[in-house]
Amino acid sequence: MFYELTLATALFLLAASFFAGFVDSIAGGGGLIQLPALLIGLPKSGTAEVLGTNKLSAVFGTTTAAALYRKQIKPDPKILLGMGIPALLGSAGGAVLASKIPTSSMRPMVLVLLIIVAIYTWFKPDLGKYENLRHLPKQRIQIAALAGAIIGFYDGIFGPGTGSFLMLILVVSLGYAFITASAIAKVVNVATNVGAIMIFGFNGAVIWQVGIIMGVANISGAILGSRLAIKGGSTLVRKVFLIVTVALIVKVGIDTF
Repeated sequence: MFYELTLATALFLLAASFFAGFVDSIAGGGGLIQLPALLIGLPKSGTAEVLGTNKLSAVFGTTTAAALYRKQIKPDPKILLGMGIPALLGSAGGAVLASKIPTSSMRPMVLVLLIIVAIYTWFKPDLGKYENLRHLPKQRIQIAALAGAIIGFYDGIFGPGTGSFLMLILVVSLGYAFITASAIAKVVNVATNVGAIMIFGFNGAVIWQVGIIMGVANISGAILGSRLAIKGGSTLVRKVFLIVTVALIVKVGIDTF
């Protein structure tokens, strides 16, 4: 037994966390695997506890992936800070309201946005294949900061599709290649996770033992996924991005209807 978990349940959560770290490190969407697994594995825990524990586990993998990407891909630090800090603050604000605003009201809008993301990416086969930066450096930072704050807030209050939205902004609006966008998104995801964890942790809504143990499995998945993504480049990341986005559409669609 571990935190009132059977061995079978603990192994189930570890496996889910490993695969979540693997998928998330390539193109985001790890929550699609890990969050439902926590809901199944911790049926007696409240929604806030499940969300907080999910963020704690995920931050291990996203931090590992971000570090591995940084060894090979080196985006402008100004973009990382310009997008990451507003994302952290936005996520903390979203986490404060997570238990007060019904997320069911957000699902139809998120579903429509994810469908648009999938269709746009599908019909643009060369999208994000090569880097073609748009706007002046100052404008890029301003766009990144605004997007970081909004998407960070969304991640703190709800979450599904955060990685897809981050990468689409970076690729479509700013002109980054998918592989670079994935590297930036990992750093921003670390920020959103930390922002949410601070709020959930302050309110006692994190099961620390479970989150840390799952985090170790998440790291293992992130190492494997990051290495595969760096080797496969933007072409691989785009394919996984599409698969994850379609899976999110199905999941959010089922939850909505």
